[in-house]
Amino acid sequence: MVESKKRESVLFSFPRTFWVANLMELFERGAYYGMNSVLAVYLVKVLNFREQSVGFLQGFVYALTYIMPIIGGALAERLGYRRMLLVAFSLLTVGYFAAGNFTSYGLIFLFLLIMATGSGLFKPIISGTIARTTTKETSGFGFGVYYWSINLGAFLAPLFVSWVKGFNWKYVFFSSALWCFLMLLPVAFLYKEPERPESTKTIKQVLAEAFLILRDSRFMLMIIIYSCFWILYFQMFGSVLWYLRDFINRTPVDAFMENLGIAFRFDAEHVTVINAGTIILLVVLVSRIVKKLKPLPVMSTGIIFGMGGFLILALTHNAWMFVLGIAVFSLGEMTAHPKYYSYVGIVAPKDKVAVYMGYAFLYGVIGSLVGSNVGAFLYEKILKPVVPSPESVQAGVPLAPHVLSEIRIFWLIFAVLAVFCVIGLLWYNKHFSKDTPEANRKAWRIMMGIYVALVIIGIYFMVASLFLSAQIQWKMFIQSLIMLGFGVGGIRISFKGREEIF
Repeated sequence: MVESKKRESVLFSFPRTFWVANLMELFERGAYYGMNSVLAVYLVKVLNFREQSVGFLQGFVYALTYIMPIIGGALAERLGYRRMLLVAFSLLTVGYFAAGNFTSYGLIFLFLLIMATGSGLFKPIISGTIARTTTKETSGFGFGVYYWSINLGAFLAPLFVSWVKGFNWKYVFFSSALWCFLMLLPVAFLYKEPERPESTKTIKQVLAEAFLILRDSRFMLMIIIYSCFWILYFQMFGSVLWYLRDFINRTPVDAFMENLGIAFRFDAEHVTVINAGTIILLVVLVSRIVKKLKPLPVMSTGIIFGMGGFLILALTHNAWMFVLGIAVFSLGEMTAHPKYYSYVGIVAPKDKVAVYMGYAFLYGVIGSLVGSNVGAFLYEKILKPVVPSPESVQAGVPLAPHVLSEIRIFWLIFAVLAVFCVIGLLWYNKHFSKDTPEANRKAWRIMMGIYVALVIIGIYFMVASLFLSAQIQWKMFIQSLIMLGFGVGGIRISFKGREEIF
């Protein structure tokens, strides 16, 4: 009873701007997850783009949403939260609306990048607003509300998408544009600029700070290891959706819902619903269980649960087992990820904790770029050649043994990647968790090896795209530039900081 009254008093202690910010988060995340819950299927099924082309597009778009907060946070602190919210929602509205109006790969790519820019600018403003409208005592509960707003948007929007796409696929994009356009109203009339210290950092200084953190080999090694788990996560927006479309007989789920009196057709968008719904239902319970436990064991357990979800996909192809696999992965996600930030705070040098926390999100850049591209590439090479006819899937005809074998191989690749992630974290914790000269020197050598490998692979990709094909392979050429950029940039940044380590 006392606890209930305490929570009620905390709820009423938040200012109006706190609730306005969470409302905007709800609608922005609804727009984002609503569109992305079906984007991969729409681009392949309706517009007939190749899976690898879609993976390439998604990798860029998702990575940009993780990179832009670096600049967005600095701009918001200097120019004002309210002003940047108007810019962010305007870009989101234009990006979603225009992407739904074109069928050209290049134009869709362009407008989705505009959308991602708006989304990336939006992220730090809302988290900053939550931080500045809560106190030390109410911060935990306030960010809990914020986390629920994200997942509630991700849960509800795909259900709406399931309905509107039946009329016209364009309405998926238009509805996302509408949610963002409507949010301009609370920004203009209800949002009050929270009090904040005056920022003196220029964009140049912010980018210089980002380069400094990239020079920290020990930090970057941790990011790369943890990114392996997020390669699995980004399959939820690509290969998992194609797999559901091509291999899963969804009739049992539809029939069950019909017996409950609910008109329902299990489809791609419900993968996001399962993911968000599982988190909404279990996050409080899981948080209480792991609250006092050490971060690394909890992270490892969560990643193992995530691996379990992919093992279920590998070993079964029943519709209900598919649902279970997504739910188990979601359980792993909600177990591992919150503790990741706790772990970052532990391994960071005491004078760099804030900087480490500020750039801890870089796992998403690597996870999305690698995960979307690798997932699409493997799907085309392994699963697409053995896709059965839609009629046989719908009729529930058992899959041939060789098809089942290919399915197992495909999902086991990702399950093994999760194992490597756990082993990598344990290895990192043993040898690199403490900020010592020896740990920094070892991490520097390892990262230099990774950067050199990226340069070699980038050169190979460039030669193959320009000279080893009858026509220039532009997608491979751009990938080679990305690899060379990361590799050469990493080598240069690492050598600039070499004197501090050796």
